[in-house]
Amino acid sequence: MAMTNDIKYVGVNDHEVDLFEGQYDVPNGMAYNSYVISDEKIAVMDTVDINFADEWLANVEKALDGRKPDYLVVQHMEPDHSANIVTFAERYPEAKIVSSAKAFVMMQQFFGTDFSDRQIVVGEGSTLELGKHTLNFVTAPMVHWPEVIMTYDSCDKVLFSADGFGKFGALDIDEDWACEARRYYFGIVGKFGAQVQSVLKKAATLDIETICPLHGPILTENLGYYIGLYDTWSSYKPESEGVTIAYTSVYGNTKKAAELLAEKLEAKGCKAELHDLARMDMAEAVEDAFRYDRLVLATTTYNGDIFPFMRTFIDHLVEHGYKNRTVALIENGTWALTAAKVMTKLMEGCKNITWAENTVHIKSALNDTSLAEIDALADELTK
Repeated sequence: MAMTNDIKYVGVNDHEVDLFEGQYDVPNGMAYNSYVISDEKIAVMDTVDINFADEWLANVEKALDGRKPDYLVVQHMEPDHSANIVTFAERYPEAKIVSSAKAFVMMQQFFGTDFSDRQIVVGEGSTLELGKHTLNFVTAPMVHWPEVIMTYDSCDKVLFSADGFGKFGALDIDEDWACEARRYYFGIVGKFGAQVQSVLKKAATLDIETICPLHGPILTENLGYYIGLYDTWSSYKPESEGVTIAYTSVYGNTKKAAELLAEKLEAKGCKAELHDLARMDMAEAVEDAFRYDRLVLATTTYNGDIFPFMRTFIDHLVEHGYKNRTVALIENGTWALTAAKVMTKLMEGCKNITWAENTVHIKSALNDTSLAEIDALADELTK
């Protein structure tokens, strides 16, 4: 697929994968993107997952149109992008491998060789001349691995953004970009907001007309929209006004409280998103917790602690740097109400959290007292 006169897409779609990185549900598959830039010299941008070696090599061969590549540029060493480096090197023994110094260390770890006789080490400000196309390298450490580089083609004004601006979903599926890009970002990149901000500052100095990520569609229009979302996400600002209610429930009483609160919020004109953490996609709940400006955690006391799915959810929030939000609590317990105390303790590391004044305390089942507390909490969250 031709993107410009000189750049062709040679990636693949994966509809066999069920869990990306062993944990993220991907009902619409994944795309592993790769590109060929043809000039006086030819550069192939990254490889693909090991299961698609033959399809990818056939795509590359077609794009080469009888020529041989001069370079393989490796921007990121995760195996879904780097697994076919050795296969490529064997197929094209005269091609040089272009990457960061840390990437070559990882190649030694993955493949038992760092291609010392063929490597070209690049860093911040390095360039590679192909002819009229000049590749300008931008380091992007911890977006989201330490070896990552991005590449700017100043001729066609294309930014090859590695995993940045990626999303879940194969390219032969038509779906909303933001929803799956948001879930992808907060699940995979979200911990490294400061590093993303650093890369965005570098990108702001470039004249970019096209963004080519390693996952998801090529972005060619309204780039300000995508860059703006990345700026919001990576600065940990709420994207939208609304309340995420994440709950666990053993016998249905905590669920009733969560659902009742959602009804009252909606009646007051406030967006409310409910997540049953034991049954729904945990990554979706994490996504919404970062998307909206308010969060309610509702769970039971369990073995003197809290229900395991809630602990896992809070661990995800803390790990990914959750901050700048209002948080409220609903706790349930028959003989010991300790859930609110445990949840508060678990979130001590989260910065700039405003705790709601009202907490809902349920002793086994809802009663007049806890119903009144739900009313008070709904009022506070919709002030």
